[in-house]
Amino acid sequence: MHTATLFARDAMMTSEARRQRPQLILVAAPYRSGTNDDPWLVDANMAVMAEVSLRLLRAGHLPVVSEWVALPLIEHAGSGQMGDRIFNEIFDTVADELLDKCDAILRIGGPSDDADDIVASAWNRGKTVYFALEDIPPVPKRAISIDRGQRRSVRGPA
Repeated sequence: MHTATLFARDAMMTSEARRQRPQLILVAAPYRSGTNDDPWLVDANMAVMAEVSLRLLRAGHLPVVSEWVALPLIEHAGSGQMGDRIFNEIFDTVADELLDKCDAILRIGGPSDDADDIVASAWNRGKTVYFALEDIPPVPKRAISIDRGQRRSVRGPA
């Protein structure tokens, strides 16, 4: 199918049809908020985002958390501590770019200016914002089949 055909087909999808396809959902929640940068509390916040993300995946969607992408880059770039210039520059860039790519946002957890800013940006960009897992429609499960006779090795010839 040509790209133009795919685009036209997607543009004509009803909102019901969109709800039945898997969505890329950005999980927005407190990361550092209310932790005073205590590593144990920050890790607890990450654990909550991971648990919610697993539930999204099991409901047929693809979850993404900005921290999953940003933190390894922040460490590699040489950030000395949470909130330094390198940390903020990379974290903000990743969050903004992921927001552009996502179909929807799921805002969870307690007070967080950063998570609330993501919600406001999402609304400004016309994105769907959910506030509870129960509000996100599950996707019908699809069977994945692999025709082993057609599969090629990525390692090359033996």
